[in-house]
Amino acid sequence: MRLLKVATCNLNQWAMDFDCNIKNIKESIAKAKEAGAVIRLGPELEITGYGCEDHFLELDTVTHAWECLKELLVGDWTDGILCSFGMPVIKGSERYNCQILCMNRKIIMIRPKMWLANDGNYRELRWFTAWKQKDQLVEFQLPGDVSEALSQESVPFGYGYIQFLDTAVAAEVCEELFAPVPPHAELALNGVEVFLNASGSHHQLRKLDIRLRAFIGATHTRGGVYIYSNQQGCDGGRLYYDGCASVVVNGDLVAQGSQFSLNDVEVVIAQIDLEAVASLRGSISSFQEQASCKNRVPSVQAPYNLCQSFNLKMCLSSPLKIKYHSPEEEIAFGPACWLWDYLRRSGASGFLLPLSGGADSSSVAAIVGCMCQLVVKDIANGDEQVKADAIRIGQYTDGQYPTDSREFARRVFYTVFMGSENSSESTKSRAKVLADEIGAWHLDISIDGVISALLTLFQAVTGKRPRYKIDGGSNAENLGLQNIQARIRMVLAFMFASLLPWVHNKPGFYLVLGSSNVDEGLRGYLTKYDCSSADINPIGSISKQDLRAFLRWAATHLGYASLADIEAAPPTAELEPIRSNYSQLDEVDMGMTYEELSVYGRLRKIFRCGPMSMFKNLCYRWGAKLTPQEVAEKVKHFFKYYSINRHKMTTLTPSYHAESYSPEDNRFDLRQFLYNVRWPYQFRKIDELVKELDGDRVHLGESSNLGDSSHGGGMGVVAAGSGNPNVGL
Repeated sequence: MRLLKVATCNLNQWAMDFDCNIKNIKESIAKAKEAGAVIRLGPELEITGYGCEDHFLELDTVTHAWECLKELLVGDWTDGILCSFGMPVIKGSERYNCQILCMNRKIIMIRPKMWLANDGNYRELRWFTAWKQKDQLVEFQLPGDVSEALSQESVPFGYGYIQFLDTAVAAEVCEELFAPVPPHAELALNGVEVFLNASGSHHQLRKLDIRLRAFIGATHTRGGVYIYSNQQGCDGGRLYYDGCASVVVNGDLVAQGSQFSLNDVEVVIAQIDLEAVASLRGSISSFQEQASCKNRVPSVQAPYNLCQSFNLKMCLSSPLKIKYHSPEEEIAFGPACWLWDYLRRSGASGFLLPLSGGADSSSVAAIVGCMCQLVVKDIANGDEQVKADAIRIGQYTDGQYPTDSREFARRVFYTVFMGSENSSESTKSRAKVLADEIGAWHLDISIDGVISALLTLFQAVTGKRPRYKIDGGSNAENLGLQNIQARIRMVLAFMFASLLPWVHNKPGFYLVLGSSNVDEGLRGYLTKYDCSSADINPIGSISKQDLRAFLRWAATHLGYASLADIEAAPPTAELEPIRSNYSQLDEVDMGMTYEELSVYGRLRKIFRCGPMSMFKNLCYRWGAKLTPQEVAEKVKHFFKYYSINRHKMTTLTPSYHAESYSPEDNRFDLRQFLYNVRWPYQFRKIDELVKELDGDRVHLGESSNLGDSSHGGGMGVVAAGSGNPNVGL
């Protein structure tokens, strides 16, 4: 037997906070050593933090990374343990995203990333160059102070692996695992048994299965030990890195860390017999044949043993059942952990939420309540860092600390119902009941006086006073009156957030939380600079359908029973007067359902459909119920209002990223914001095609019907996928 004990970790790094990052790295090494591990893997770019973005272009960032690495190497941190550290490295004129493999106070080799993540939220090619020389390792001259401190002038640099006396180890960095021809395939044929994947992978609903299946697939048919490390937490932006450090052996998961946690450092240990890898490879004839004629990968010799022989005191890790969270749990725990990181790192004293009693703002309130529950739970489990942060934020004194989530919420969470003459008693009551269940400090105020003052000012200046459409006003008047209410709420929210702490003799300020969902952003069904404008938004990239499922789950699992009634109520903005024959409803206002919006969003973003492609695919998806003419009208209606309102995405509140069709303009969905909203060429082509069809319906299989994608029914991949929340991961 060749017994190997390895450690991987989830680290809550913070971009550009080198003190925080080096502290977490050291703690993870200490825990790995204490467990007896001889390999310790950390996340991608862990020294700087993954999310430095354009700070990577600053030479200071690279210099400070070398300083931190030197601190790790001149101490005893790497004594007797192979450590893989992530940091940027400049070689010649190029900057590379690198893994630095170190042991016994020396750098064994530097492995630059070869395939860079450059889609969706990732822009690595903006900051780094991909390493392209696969046939040889080159010498890298270490910076002078590092060289002097380590008594080491140069190190091997490039694509290769480390050959120890008893096994071979190689790095495969994040995106490389998902490349069409991943490095691990070639490395396995060269005898590499242990693969180290340092990653900076963010959370997205339903994505974890894709990641874990990749680890399993990497070793199922060719054998090997696949070790994965990830960041966990908010490192300064919209993304939440969702941990789940794992170890897979020959296609079996043998160790799995948490996906969501408030802990800064989590170390996952696995104990493996490498003979299991050798045995599997030796039993696969095709593997043997391909290995006999492989392309040789360069290697570095390391004169150390990593393995132990047969030892009954060392128990081996057994296969585990993979742990997945439901989408409802992901919505609860991911944004809750993201909010906690943002709160404790921003210097704020708490959150303020305009709570309307509707589904969206109630979802945000429930997520804050979940955050408070997680804080109290982690303190009870002995997490001293969470306890220290909670004492500071909640202003506890005399040795007190949070022991009850409702009491803690009372200290850090304000909710405000800002009612008008158009608000119903039911939404007002639901907001108060939910706030009480969570423990929030709740205010109930009327904004009618402020609105009346503004309208009086307008009338004094113009001589006219606008009326609602239901009272005989024009569309412009109706929209203007709704926007006044919405924007006043934004102004009041920020005023209360800045001044309520002063009123209650508390230091600091409160962060204003937004509560618009991804579908409303896509359609533009929000007022620019209304309550969608906030400091941060934990649900801005979550669909209405997922939020409603979350509310049903949270009513039971978080203990906020009023959420069931909130979910059952029809969505309404309550910005127009309620009459016996009229009540404003969101889906009527939008001219489309939230379910349809999700379909449009997936086709537009994930399947890259313009108006014509969307029309053709929706003829297949909806052809059993709608004529091509009716489909065409729906498509044109969506693109008209999408393009009219696209400018609103430029001011969208920074939102937790969770959905693959998010229209967030900052870096995920990069498109213009000034359109010809008539789409004259594209819509003309749709009309021509509809005319050619002359009323014909698309031929579909018997299983097809509107909204049913379970069987495809002749829809094709794109049309069927437009209704599948798992696509685009």
